[in-house]
Amino acid sequence: MIENMIRDGERLDDLQRGGLRILQKTSGFRFGTDAVLLAHFAAPRPKDRVVDLGAGTGVLPLLMSARSTNANFTAIELLPEMADMAARSVALNQLEAQITVLEADLRDAPSLLGYGCADLVVCNPPYSPLGAALPNNDPARALARHEVGCTLAQVIESAGKLLRNGGRLAMVFPAQRLLELLDAQRVARIEPKRVRLVHQRVQDPPKLALLEGVKLARPALHWLPPLILCDESGAYTEETQGIYSD
Repeated sequence: MIENMIRDGERLDDLQRGGLRILQKTSGFRFGTDAVLLAHFAAPRPKDRVVDLGAGTGVLPLLMSARSTNANFTAIELLPEMADMAARSVALNQLEAQITVLEADLRDAPSLLGYGCADLVVCNPPYSPLGAALPNNDPARALARHEVGCTLAQVIESAGKLLRNGGRLAMVFPAQRLLELLDAQRVARIEPKRVRLVHQRVQDPPKLALLEGVKLARPALHWLPPLILCDESGAYTEETQGIYSD
């Protein structure tokens, strides 16, 4: 049965979380460290209704489901091929009762799912603004890395409409664009509450920022200790290993 669900040009990868597996392209867009970090940082609570905007192959709901067995996940993905892969990964892991994959534009998510329906929205948005670099020829990579499908502001606007009052938005973004992310969340009435900077090594400048905002919360930004991914030898630090093994 498993072999029948793997298409040409795809492979089945072990997520190292309780036997969970994910379908990915053998040559094409695949999830990276940022997705693993975001899944750990977001930490859904029991019975949370979680929406993943721009889900790709569905790695975030799959990873989060391993820690949050009572949460419910909806993955929104625009590209039919990626949405199909995500749905097949959910079926392979027999998680259809917990994870739903919808092929849709994330900007339409509030009208499809309902305004104020979500306790938690997660998103690993494109890192490059439109015009900053030439988009990749691969549609999946282009959507994942460049704001060709929607802008940062549109992503956060959609998240704000999905969230109930007091609901949370968890995102990962380049550290050099953190100010843009903070501003965009506040425009959508999502108050930035927790931020953690991610460094490759202790002496390196931060490369990523993990940010959680809360809809209609009072202003108060809490800075978490920096996350150092690797030690001087280039090996993962103990904390990074713990995040991967979770």
